[in-house]
Amino acid sequence: MHTTLISATELQQLIASATPLRLMDCSFDLMKPAAGRAQFEAEHLPGSVHVDLDEHLSNKTGADRASGGRHPLPSRETFAARLGALGVANGMQVVVLDRAAIATSGRLWWMLKWCGHDAVAVLDGGLAAWKAAGGAVESGPAATPHATRFELKDPLVQTRTAGAIAAAIGRPELTLIDARAAARFRGETEPLDPVAGHIPGALNRPFTDNLAADGRFKPAAELRADFERLLAGRDPASVVHHCGSGVSAVPNLLAMEVAGLGRSSLFPGSWSEWCNTPGLPIAQG
Repeated sequence: MHTTLISATELQQLIASATPLRLMDCSFDLMKPAAGRAQFEAEHLPGSVHVDLDEHLSNKTGADRASGGRHPLPSRETFAARLGALGVANGMQVVVLDRAAIATSGRLWWMLKWCGHDAVAVLDGGLAAWKAAGGAVESGPAATPHATRFELKDPLVQTRTAGAIAAAIGRPELTLIDARAAARFRGETEPLDPVAGHIPGALNRPFTDNLAADGRFKPAAELRADFERLLAGRDPASVVHHCGSGVSAVPNLLAMEVAGLGRSSLFPGSWSEWCNTPGLPIAQG
C-alpha cells in the first residue's frame, strides 16, 4: 500500500500488477478555474478521472460545509458521496496527481485521509514525471467511472479551528506554519483576500520549498533538515499548517510526514477564514 508518495516507476509497476486502482488528476489553475479540465482533456494518464478543486474538493455555494475560507471543505458525508460517484471504493489504491507543485492533488490526498482512506499517494513530480519516465498519455474527456459506495471511516488526520488557534497563540503547544509566498506572508501583497498579513507567531515556509527543480519532492533527509531548522527546537507534533485557503498548505504537511516528522494538523479555513473573522489578530512584516 502506498500512503504518501509514489514514483512514476512504482506507478507503472502498480498498473502492470492489475491492483485495483483509481487514478485522479487534480489539474487546476487558481486564476483560471476552467483551465484545469481543458488541461486534463489535452493530455492525461490513461484511465484517470478529473477532480476539480471547486466542484469536487470544496463546497463554495452550499451550506453543507466543514470549514470556512475561500475553499470550504464539504462535509465528510457529502465528500464520501462524491468519491463514490468518481468510482473510489474503500479497498482501492488511489493515486492523485496534478501539474503544479502538488498543491491541488495534495488537497485530495488529505481529504481521502480525512475520510479514513489510507491507501492514497501523490504521484511524485506529477504528469511531467510520468511522461519523463516514458508513461503513456491520452486525450479527450474521461470515461464515466463505475459508481461505487464509499463508506466513511474514522479520520486519519486532524484539523484545528480558528477559535482553537486564537486561544493557543503564543503557547508551546501551537506552532503555525504558513505555506504562502514570503511577500504574501509579510503582507506586502495580497492578490486574493481582503486583508494582507499573517497570523501572529506563524512561521513561513512556501510550499514550493519542498520541491526540487524537476518538481519532485526533495529527499526525506533534506526535508527533515529544512523543517528542523525552521522549527528550531519546537515540537513537530505542535505544528498546524495553513496557507491562503487550506489547499497549498498540504504539501508542507505531506513533506513533514515524508521527512519522518509525523502527521501534523491542518487549519482548513486558513488565512482566508482568519482575516474575515472579526476580532482575530493580524501581523505584518
